Amino acid sequence: MKETFKIKKIILRQLQMKMKAPFTTSFGTIHNKDFLLIEAVDENGLSGWGESVAMGSPWYSEETVQTSQHMLEDFLFPTLLNAPLTHPDEVSEKFSHIRRNNMAKAAVEGAVWDLYAKRTGEPLAKALGGTRDKIGVGISIGIQSSVNALLHLIDGYLTEGYQRLKLKIKPGRDVEVLREIRRVYPDVPIMADANSAYTLKDIDLLKRLDDFNLMMIEQPLEHDDIIDHAKLQKELSTPICLDESIHSVSDARKAIELGSCKIINIKIGRVGGLTESKKIHDLCAKNGIDVWCGGMLEAGVGRAHNIAITTLPQFTLPGDTAGSSRYWEEDIIVPEVTVNADGTINVPNQPGIGYEVNMKAIEKYKVSEKVFTA
Repeated sequence: MKETFKIKKIILRQLQMKMKAPFTTSFGTIHNKDFLLIEAVDENGLSGWGESVAMGSPWYSEETVQTSQHMLEDFLFPTLLNAPLTHPDEVSEKFSHIRRNNMAKAAVEGAVWDLYAKRTGEPLAKALGGTRDKIGVGISIGIQSSVNALLHLIDGYLTEGYQRLKLKIKPGRDVEVLREIRRVYPDVPIMADANSAYTLKDIDLLKRLDDFNLMMIEQPLEHDDIIDHAKLQKELSTPICLDESIHSVSDARKAIELGSCKIINIKIGRVGGLTESKKIHDLCAKNGIDVWCGGMLEAGVGRAHNIAITTLPQFTLPGDTAGSSRYWEEDIIVPEVTVNADGTINVPNQPGIGYEVNMKAIEKYKVSEKVFTA
């Protein structure tokens, strides 16, 4: 019989951390990262940690730090506190009556997964069914002020060993930029991320991207579309990767059946947690769809969860989980996440997420704190 446990206390902290450098995409520039950090405590006083990837503004999705806080305090925490649990998979079931708000759900569920793995004495990666002791990682580079500035960054990241480059693009900063990058780096694995900046009216332009031997074009069309992407994929030899369109295993199934993509980016927060991420992973494995783990400018706790999920076997492409120093002067975990010279990150083998939270750093960057009890 499986052991039952309960969440007796949840501590909700809001943090603000300054980005090491501004990060620019097709929808805006981020200078500071505001986010929520969740500590779930069981009846024995053991803590599990989760991080919300919702941002301060509804650019990437409809969720924000403020809306997530509302959902957590008024709906998710009351549902979870003191509810008997035997496995983290049950968290998404308990939240199933609440529509969407996936980033809020994922943050709580992530804390429960960490707690569960600590209770069982195993690394989170193993608890999820992971099979790797190292994961391959790439780097995501925002839109730069000039091609020369971009080339300078690329040179530095390749020297650090990153296995692939993800370049943000938008209309007017696409074909010519990629042409110049390919002239200088003809063989480096490159993908282009459009963050929904194009429509089918741009199909002739997007077809020109086939000339650059890209690994994929990520989410070129509307953030909630799978129909037009299917039409576009038929016209391109470059694989389309879906990101914002996939919020559940049901979305993934429909996209695969329609032929909307050849690759899926799994972001834990976007799909509602690790349990749903595993379901999407398993579906893609059955259908021969490559997956990789996308990034949301996470601090250390969220980064640790990304490392754990990426150990599953169908994560065949390098993800966005760069080292802590890529984004932060100081992270909120110890040791910080570091990248090996071969572009890999070692998967920690300690129980739970495998990193200790840096309480001094958390206190330094904390904006607010609330405690909720059963």
